[in-house]
Amino acid sequence: MNNPYYFIGMKEYNGIPASPGIAIHHVFAHYADSIPLPQYSLQESEVENEWSRYQSAVDRASDEIRNLMENLGAAASGKHQLLDAQLLMLQDPEMNDKIKKTLPETLQNVEWVLSEYINSMVNRLEASGDEYLAERSLDFMDVARRITNQLLYRERLSLTRISKEVILVSPNLLPSETIMLDPDKVRGIALDAGGKTSHTAILARSLGIPAVLGLRSITRNIKPDDLLIVDGNRGVVIVDPDEKTLICYRGKLFEQEKRESELVGLKNLPAETQDGKRINLLANIEIPEEIELVLASNARGVGLFRSEFLFMNPREQPDEDRQFRAYVKVLKAMDGLPVTIRTLDVGGDKLLPSMDGLDESNPLLGWRAIRFCLEEEEIFRTQLRALLRASVYGNLRVMFPLISNAEELDSALSILAEERRDLEAGGTPMSKNMPVGIMIEVPSAALISDVLARKSDFFSIGTNDLIQYTMAVDRGNEKIAALYQPYHPALWRLIKMTVENAEAACIPVGVCGEVAGDPVLAVMLLALGLDDLSMGAYSIPAVKRIIRSVNAGEASVALESIMNMATADEVESYLNGWMGDKLDK
Repeated sequence: MNNPYYFIGMKEYNGIPASPGIAIHHVFAHYADSIPLPQYSLQESEVENEWSRYQSAVDRASDEIRNLMENLGAAASGKHQLLDAQLLMLQDPEMNDKIKKTLPETLQNVEWVLSEYINSMVNRLEASGDEYLAERSLDFMDVARRITNQLLYRERLSLTRISKEVILVSPNLLPSETIMLDPDKVRGIALDAGGKTSHTAILARSLGIPAVLGLRSITRNIKPDDLLIVDGNRGVVIVDPDEKTLICYRGKLFEQEKRESELVGLKNLPAETQDGKRINLLANIEIPEEIELVLASNARGVGLFRSEFLFMNPREQPDEDRQFRAYVKVLKAMDGLPVTIRTLDVGGDKLLPSMDGLDESNPLLGWRAIRFCLEEEEIFRTQLRALLRASVYGNLRVMFPLISNAEELDSALSILAEERRDLEAGGTPMSKNMPVGIMIEVPSAALISDVLARKSDFFSIGTNDLIQYTMAVDRGNEKIAALYQPYHPALWRLIKMTVENAEAACIPVGVCGEVAGDPVLAVMLLALGLDDLSMGAYSIPAVKRIIRSVNAGEASVALESIMNMATADEVESYLNGWMGDKLDK
C-alpha cells in the first residue's frame, strides 16, 4: 500500500494500436537496467588502454550479435536485417572516431563518454519532430547498451526466460529484446513509449503479438501479477478489469481465436467473390524487415514500399549503392511477385534531417513529395538510378507521389528517361519494361485522371491523403478528427471517376491507403472495378474472408446506392446493414 500509484478498481489506458488482436493475461513487468554508469577521471597515460577496452567491447558485442543470428537460423531474414544494421552501427566510423577523440579531451572513462555521445544522438533524433527518426533512437540505445554491458561484463536479463503466458509491460523494448520474444509465452505487449513505425511494433506484428504502445504511464500504475487486457485493435489497455468487462473481452477473444482459425484455411485461396470476381490483395511495407509478414500472409505482392526509411539517417543521405541493395533485397525476397516502390515522399509531417529549420505555415500543402524531388533533383536522380539498376532483379514498379498536375508528371518522366539513357550508355543492365505509375492523392489528380492516365502505366489511389485533401482536414489534428471520413460520398465519387478514366486508358488501378484494409470498404472497391488492394499484411486475411463471403453483383447494387447518398453517416450505416452478419463471422 506504500506505492503512491496504487489504486483499486479497473483503470483504462489509451495508447497507439501498434499490433492488432486481443490478449488477457497477468502482467510481467520488465524494466531496463537501473545500475548507474560509473564515472571517473583518467590520467593521460590511461587513455590508450581505455580506447583498447572500448575496441575489445565492440568486438565482443559484434560476436554476440553474430552468435544470435546463427541461433535464429537462416529463415528469420527480417530479424537478420535488424541485427545486420546493429553490426553496421557497431562499426560506424563516426561514432568510433568521436569516442576516440573525446577520451583525451575529457579524460573520462569510456562508459561515460559513450553514454554522453549516445544521449546527444538520441536528443537530436527525438527533437527532429519526425516520428520515424525518433523511433530510430532506440537502435542507438540498443547498440550502446550492448557495448556497455561488455565493458562492465554485465549479463542482460533475457526475456527468453519467461516460462508462462504473460502480458509484457515495460517502459520500452529494445529491438534486440523484441526479436527474442516467444509469442507462445508473451501474449501481449504494453509499453510506455513507442509508435507504429518502431521496430518493436513491426516485430510484434510479424510475431502476431497484440501490442499497444505510447501508453506513457502504464508501468507506474501496475502491481505484480495484475490482470491486464491488451486491445491492439483499439489501442486500449485495461488494468484489473471488472467482471462485466472481463466477460465481454473473453467473448471477443473467443471470437478472435475462432476467426483466426478459420482464416488460416483461407491463406492459399484467392480473394474471389461467390460469383467468381477476383481481386489481388497486396501488402504495404515501411521497411524491409516486414517482408516476412508479407510472405506469411500470402500477399500477391507489395503494393506500396515507402522508401523514406532509407533517408532517415541523421548523419548521411543514402548513396546509390545503398539504395540499390535495399531495393534488390525486397525484390529477391518477393521472388517475381510485383513490388511497387514509391519514390521519396518527404515534407509535410515527414522531414529529412537536412530539412531541419524548414518553416512552412501549411506544410501539408507545401514543399513535399514530388515537389521536393523535382527541386532537389540530385537526390531524385540518385534514387531513380538505384531503382533502374534494381529493376532486373524482380518485378519492379515505380510510382511518383502527390502528382497534382500533368507538368509534374512530365518533368519526373523526363528525368527518369535521362537517367535511363545514361545508364544504358554505360552498359548497365535494366528492365526494358519497368512500369511507371502515379499516386492519385489530391482532388486535382482525380479530376484530370483522364489526362494523367495517358501518361502513366498504372494508378495507385492513396486514400489517406485523398480523404485529407478532399475533406480539407488535417488527419493529425484531434480537434477535427471526426471530419476525416473514409465513408464520405465525395471520396467515392472521386475514386469512381479515377477508376473509369483508368479503364478507358486500359491501365490498371489499385488502392494503397487505409481504406483498402477496411473489409466493408474493400468490397466497395472491388465493386468499383479496382485491380489491386494493398494494405497492412495483417489485414489481408480478414479482407479476403469478407470478399469470399459476398456476391459481386449485389455489391455493385450497394455501390450505386451509396453514390447517391449525402453523408458519411448514411453510407456507413447502410453498408454495415447491407453486410449484416458477414461482419461478425
